[in-house]
Amino acid sequence: MEITERQRQILSQIIEEYAETASPVGSVTMAKLFKVSSATIRAEMARLEALGLIAQPHTSAGRVPTDAGYRYYVNHLDEASNDSSLERGTHAIEVRVSSQSQADAAIRRAVDSLVELTGNLGLATIGGQLYLSGISQLFTQPEFVDTRRVQAVAKLLDNLEPWLREAAPGEPLNIFIGQENPIGRNSEVSLIVSKFRSPFSDRSYIGVLGPTRQNYSRVMSLVKYTGNVLEEIL
Repeated sequence: MEITERQRQILSQIIEEYAETASPVGSVTMAKLFKVSSATIRAEMARLEALGLIAQPHTSAGRVPTDAGYRYYVNHLDEASNDSSLERGTHAIEVRVSSQSQADAAIRRAVDSLVELTGNLGLATIGGQLYLSGISQLFTQPEFVDTRRVQAVAKLLDNLEPWLREAAPGEPLNIFIGQENPIGRNSEVSLIVSKFRSPFSDRSYIGVLGPTRQNYSRVMSLVKYTGNVLEEIL
């Protein structure tokens, strides 16, 4: 899929703006940011929409990213993040994990830290068990005012532990966006998990589950870092 540099920048801005506001992003907002006319932005948005990277909700003139748009964005993320709070977050994770003498307590503390830092639901495998934290925090997100979406996420969580055990995603960092989720395809959430070696298994996992609308650069960095820290410390 080929898009111009300006279209790529507009897509990135829509994703980042939507992550912050949870509201569809309009052409007037984009026009001000890019210092071009609204007509120019509308034409660029039309191209992105034709490619299936953004969509227009029925109730709004603004645009929101699609699963394909998020996937394109994630695949083209710059490894170097300019998030000033990321370093503080990684330091907090390292301190909290290293203060625990027991492996299971260290993993739980790591999960709880990810919940606090990302606002998502945190999860990890500890032996044959799946540890979850932050369910109530996840469901305070505006996406989950729809009870059907809550039920879809609950169903996904019911099937997550056996899926992780059987599928055992092979990459150090695995990102499943929306419809890409092998279970709960209609739950409109993203699952970001890191594989690490622990005293319990060579294929232990830690990560987060949240709405597709999120700060992927920051969350992916935090999850990957947490997996690395746990592997080093444990």
